[in-house]
Amino acid sequence: MKAAWGLTAFVIVVGAVLWLLTGQAIFAVFIVLGVLTAIGAWFTTRSAATGPTTPSHPEEKP
Repeated sequence: MKAAWGLTAFVIVVGAVLWLLTGQAIFAVFIVLGVLTAIGAWFTTRSAATGPTTPSHPEEKP
């Protein structure tokens, strides 16, 4: 998951720097995509930490 957080930071920083340097608001898309990546990474780590809610192999009853 460190790669996802690294990608998130990279995309947000690049978007902000390019927006500031060029003045073109299209680079705000980078910031939005970075935030969406962060949200996805957060939900992924959160669901992985809690584990599955149902057993993958329920016991069979005779």
